[in-house]
Amino acid sequence: MKIAVSGAGGFLGWNICRVAIEQDHDIIGIIRNNSMQLDTCVTEQCDLTDHDAVEKLIERIRPDSFIHCAAASDPNFCQQNQPLAEKINVQSPTYLAQLCARKSIAFSFTSTDLVFDGTSAPYDERANVNPLSVYGKQKAAAEQAILKENSSALICRMPLMYGAVPQGVKRFLQQWIDQLQSGKALSLFTDEFRTPVSAADAALGLLMFTGSVHGILHLGGKERISRYDFGLIAAEMLGVSPSLISGCKQSDIKMAAPRPADVSLNSNKAYLLGFSPGSIRSELQKVLL
Repeated sequence: MKIAVSGAGGFLGWNICRVAIEQDHDIIGIIRNNSMQLDTCVTEQCDLTDHDAVEKLIERIRPDSFIHCAAASDPNFCQQNQPLAEKINVQSPTYLAQLCARKSIAFSFTSTDLVFDGTSAPYDERANVNPLSVYGKQKAAAEQAILKENSSALICRMPLMYGAVPQGVKRFLQQWIDQLQSGKALSLFTDEFRTPVSAADAALGLLMFTGSVHGILHLGGKERISRYDFGLIAAEMLGVSPSLISGCKQSDIKMAAPRPADVSLNSNKAYLLGFSPGSIRSELQKVLL
């Protein structure tokens, strides 16, 4: 299958390209500015907010499937830069969904667990959305617009993700590792709960379902965990003292974007369809050891 992946220079997009190459798909990674360290993957540079440029690119590369990962994904950035984030997170994916519908290209969109308010977890696909942050509101708006424009689209709500990263990119796990291995203290939320999944498993799920499943699908991991307890597992596996990690409350840290307390996902629908993410320990082992 010929698959175009937007956001290919970022965390999830890069992992999708990496896994798809291993599966012998024909991959085109769409990037904006940064380069991508995947020798066997063709890359195309495109500003996805430029609709004319997007249509010309799609006409030229003619993919069978388009997986849209590109986003302004920092909730604090979105909270403080709403108009720009709106172009990236709502207008761009809506246009892509419409374009793919017109050209009979399977379209998959990566959304977020932050479309929920954190008061009624675990959330399945039928749960009502009620986002607290601008980022969550934009993703929820994009979901609604995409399904209106493209009834065959797949929307995958993603949880907190961790794993291998492309060169020049640092996610929360890599930041934790740097701090812990340097002997620096780490303060993590005890009252924020997610259902994390490795980016490699997330990529496997997206590739498994793109083009064959439609509507909304949750791709969460099987374990509900706080950031604090996640950090303790990482410290143990790194062989550093757990005393470096202290607990804190969400209310202790002032941030631009409000954070829901528990957006754990119920992903039983995906599990029944064949999605089988590894445990936190087994997936961390691939990154840490």
